[in-house]
Amino acid sequence: MTNVLPVAARPGSILVRIVQRGIAALDRIPGGFIALAARIFPAAVFWQSGETKVAGWHLKPSAISLFENEYQLPLIDPTIAAYVSAFSEHFFPILLVIGLATRFSALALLCMTAVIEIFVYPSAWPTHGVWATCFLVVIARGPGSLSLDHLIARKYQ
Repeated sequence: MTNVLPVAARPGSILVRIVQRGIAALDRIPGGFIALAARIFPAAVFWQSGETKVAGWHLKPSAISLFENEYQLPLIDPTIAAYVSAFSEHFFPILLVIGLATRFSALALLCMTAVIEIFVYPSAWPTHGVWATCFLVVIARGPGSLSLDHLIARKYQ
């Protein structure tokens, strides 16, 4: 019996060439662009969350109430947790967006994501998984060429 490939699966077929060209085009997406997206989009989520906790430069009383009544984190005072959270949700996203201390910032927000997942909203794992994936890309591959970290590294190489 002869092994005969269907026309669509033959190495020289038009379908195979189209798929190969499509893959080649996708391979040309710049890593710096992917890293920038992995930094900006989860940073925006954390920034927006931080904005709900503050009014100007002050922590809203509702933020402390949120930590007392809804989040109920173990081992940390709700007032301290509210202040740390509000600070972290503003400070680390700024660093992520500009690409400064990027891996450290992504790690900090990954830890925050883990706390949220484990202690606050365990059923939101699909959303937290997306955030964690973005942070892991940045931690493992770096901030990319569109970052201050990249400029600083180039200066000292």
